[in-house]
Amino acid sequence: MDSFLDFEECIKDSPAFRLTLEQSESEVALLEGQVEKVMKLCGKMVESGQAYNAANKLFLVGLTEFSMYHKRGSIITSCMNQFTQGLQEMINFHTMLFDQTQRAITQQFTNLFTQFLPQLGETRREFVRIREDLENAALKNSQMSRHKAPEAERASHLLLATRKCYQHFALDYCLQLNNFKNQRKIDILNSVFSYFHAQYTFFHQGFDLLRDLDPTMKTMATQLALLSTECTAKRKDLENTHLLVQQRDASGEPVVSSCPDDEDIIQGYLFKRSRRKSKTWKRGWFFIKDNQLIYRKSHKVEPLVLFDDLRLCAVKTLDSIDRRFCFELVSVQKCCALQADSEELKQVWISAVQGSIDMAYRIKVESQQPEPKESPQAVRSVDPQLVQPAARPAALGVALQGPGNQRCCDCGEEEPRWASVNLGITMCIECSGIHRSLGVHLSKVRSLTLDSWDAEQLKLLCVLGNDVMNGIYEATCSEEGHGKPSADSPRPQKETWIKEKYVEKRFVKGANSSTNDSDKEKAGGQLYQAALHGDLVSMATALARGEEVNAPNLNEQGRTALIGAAIGGSLLACEFLLLNGANVNLRDQRGQGALHAAATWGHTGQVCILLKKGANQYAADERGQDPLAIAVETAHADIVTLLRMARMNEEMRDCEGFYGSMGDDQTFQDIFRDFSDMASHDPEKLTRRQFSRSGDEEGAANSMASRPREENSMASRPREENSMASRPREENSMASRPREENT
Repeated sequence: MDSFLDFEECIKDSPAFRLTLEQSESEVALLEGQVEKVMKLCGKMVESGQAYNAANKLFLVGLTEFSMYHKRGSIITSCMNQFTQGLQEMINFHTMLFDQTQRAITQQFTNLFTQFLPQLGETRREFVRIREDLENAALKNSQMSRHKAPEAERASHLLLATRKCYQHFALDYCLQLNNFKNQRKIDILNSVFSYFHAQYTFFHQGFDLLRDLDPTMKTMATQLALLSTECTAKRKDLENTHLLVQQRDASGEPVVSSCPDDEDIIQGYLFKRSRRKSKTWKRGWFFIKDNQLIYRKSHKVEPLVLFDDLRLCAVKTLDSIDRRFCFELVSVQKCCALQADSEELKQVWISAVQGSIDMAYRIKVESQQPEPKESPQAVRSVDPQLVQPAARPAALGVALQGPGNQRCCDCGEEEPRWASVNLGITMCIECSGIHRSLGVHLSKVRSLTLDSWDAEQLKLLCVLGNDVMNGIYEATCSEEGHGKPSADSPRPQKETWIKEKYVEKRFVKGANSSTNDSDKEKAGGQLYQAALHGDLVSMATALARGEEVNAPNLNEQGRTALIGAAIGGSLLACEFLLLNGANVNLRDQRGQGALHAAATWGHTGQVCILLKKGANQYAADERGQDPLAIAVETAHADIVTLLRMARMNEEMRDCEGFYGSMGDDQTFQDIFRDFSDMASHDPEKLTRRQFSRSGDEEGAANSMASRPREENSMASRPREENSMASRPREENSMASRPREENT
C-alpha cells in the first residue's frame, strides 16, 4: 500500500517529512517518465497495427483475385467469397481493437497528466519559493541584536507570517501529492483493464466469426479432397498423353496437319519470298480456309489474306531458282513463291492447294442448285431462357420483396446482402459487422447469398421488413432531432447509431416507461395477446419496449407468449419468439408448455417447429399427460404420428450400438421434412384430422372447431378433457373403426 504524506509532519517540517516529500516527488517524476514511455510504445504499436491492416487489405485483394481461377466451381467460389468476407470482418475487428487500445492507453494517461501534473508543478514551484523565503526570514531573525528592539520585533513578525504562509502552501502541496498518489492507481488500473477488455472483445468476435465459418471450412475440405483426386487423375492422363505424343510424333520431322473436323484444310510453316527488291525469305504460318490462303508472320500479328480466291490461282513447282523445295502460286494479279522444309512437304502443299481449288468449284456448282426453304418460324424460335439475365439467389430475391428491404435498414445503402434473422431487417456488410458485435442475444446476422434460410425466416423478413422495424425503433428519432447516418458515413458514426437504436432503444416510443407494477403487468399482457393473434408488428413493438419474452401472463394461468402463439396457431409468431430467446420448455400453472398447447389445439406446424427447437415431449402436466397422450386423447392423427416418430427416433439415437452413431433416422428425417414443408407452404393439407366419431360427437367437434380460439375463455369454461371423459371411451369406439389405429 502506498504511503501518504502526514499533514502533522508537514506542519512540523521535520527532516523526516522533507525526506518523505523528496521521495514522493521522485516517484512522481519516475511515474511520469514511465507513462510517457508507455504512451510512445502504444503509439508505435497502433501505427504498426494500422500499417498491418493496410497491408492485410492489399493481401485480401490479392486473395480475391484467386477466385477467377475457379469460375466454374460455384461451391469453391462461394467458399472463397465467404472466406474473403470473414477476413474483411477480421480486418474491421483489428481496426476497432487498435482504436479502443489508443483510447484506453493514450487518452486515459493524457487525462491523468493534464488534470494533475500541471497544477502539481505550479504548486511545487510556489512551495519551493515560500520555503526559501522562510529560511531567509529565519536567518534574518536570528541575526537581530537584542539592543534593536523595533527591528527585532519586525523580524519576528515577518518570520511568523512567512512560516504561516509556508505551512498553508506545504499543506496544499501535500494534499495534491496525496490525491495524485490515490488517483494514479485508479487511472492506471482502469486503462489496463480497458485495454484487456478490448482484447477480450476482439478475440470473442473472432471466435464467433470463425465458428460461423466452420461449415464452410468443412465444405471446402471436401472440395479440396475431390479436386486432389481429380488432379491426380488428370496428371496421369497428361503423362500418358505426353508419352504417346513423344513416341508417335516427336521424330524431328516437320509437321503439317490436316484438319478434317475444322474449316482449315491444311496448316503449317512455310518460307515466303518478299516481292520487294531485296527478295528476302521469311518464315510464317500458312493455312487454307474458306477457299483462301492465309498466313501469319508471328503470333502477335493478325492473319493476312494472301489470295482471296484460290479458284483464280494456279500452283506449280519452282525450279528456276537456287533454293530447294519451292513452289509458286500464280493469279491474274500477282504471284507468290513459297518454300517448304522438304520435298515431301512441298508435294503435300501442292496437292492441298490443288484439292482446295477443285473443292471450291464443286461447292459453287452445288450452291447453284435449288434448296428447300426453311420455315421462318423455325429460324426465329429461340429459347427465351437463353436470353434471360442471371437470376438472383432465391433467399435474396425473396428477402428484397419486403417493405424497404431494398436498402440497408441503418444506413440506406442499396442492394443489401445481409440480414438479422430475429429482427427481420436487411443490412449492408459494414452494418452487419456492427450488428454481429452487439451479440446474438440482440441481433442474429446471416448472409442472404451464402447461408441457408428456412421458409419461415424469409417470411419474417417479408412481413416485418425495414420499414416496419424502423417505424418501431426510430419512432422518436425526428422528435429528438437525431440524424440517421448515410451509406458514406464513417464506421464510428454508424456504430454509435446502431447501439443507440438497438441496445439503448433510445428512439423507441414508450421504451421502459412503465414504472408501477400495474403498468408492467398490463404491458406483459400485450406480448401474450399479440402472440395469441399472430400480430408480428405488435409483438416486435412489445419486445422493443423492453417486455420480457419469457414473462408469464398471470391473467392467463401463467402462460408465456410462446404458449399463446402455439394456441393461436401462427407459425411466424412461434418462429419470431424462438429467434428472440423464448424458452421452448417453460410451462404454465397447469404444467403445460407450448408443445402441450400445440397438441391440444391440433397445430401440426407448431409441433414441427417446437420439436426442431428441442421441446421436451416427455414433460407431463398436472393430469400426468404428456403431449403424445394429449394428441391421442384429442385424436389428432398427424400429431400422434409425428410425436411417435420423434420419440422412436430419439430412442434410436440415444441407444448404444450401431444406430447410435448414425444420428437421426432417415425415415424420420423424410417425414419431419414433409410435415415442415406442408406447414410452411401448404397448411391446408394439415387441417385437423381426427378419428371418426359418432354423429353427436362429430357435431360437438364441429361446434368446437367453429368457436373462436380465445385463450381467455378457456380458463372459465370446463376442461375439454373432462367433457370428453364423460363421453363413451374413444378407445372402445376406435376398435370398431377400420384402419384408424394404423394412422
